[in-house]
Amino acid sequence: MSLSKAPLTIVMKRVDVYCDGGARGNPGPAALGVVVHQGNLTKEYAQCLGRATNNEAEYQAAIFALKKIKQILGKKETKATTVRVYSDSELLVNQMSGIYKIQKLNLQPLFLTLWNLSLDFGKVQFHAIPREENKEADALVNKALDEEARLKKLI
Repeated sequence: MSLSKAPLTIVMKRVDVYCDGGARGNPGPAALGVVVHQGNLTKEYAQCLGRATNNEAEYQAAIFALKKIKQILGKKETKATTVRVYSDSELLVNQMSGIYKIQKLNLQPLFLTLWNLSLDFGKVQFHAIPREENKEADALVNKALDEEARLKKLI
């Protein structure tokens, strides 16, 4: 009986995530919207962030997304997962891809947090997309900001 010495194949899971962050006033009231697609499953998340700039909110959205995916998958599955992050923030995508330097001091800790989170996955790819292709995440941002504004009016 002979045993095959075929190479071990690791099947990487893939998760696609659409992220958006926005601030009204820049800086101003800010929120994030995240849409996670894995196979036939889709999860949507929205969260108010308090006062932030648009760029800070964009980073917070991507950080939230990777943390949420890591929480859902667990440590072992996370290492065997490729995440494709789609964002309409050219700044975020180009900074995470090493094309742009991080010049704003307020973005440096957010960049480091996102970079370190990305190391927990098998692979994380950042892709810039037009706003029109990020409508779902954008709608979640606006919904969260509208709801927060509505609640403040009630107080």
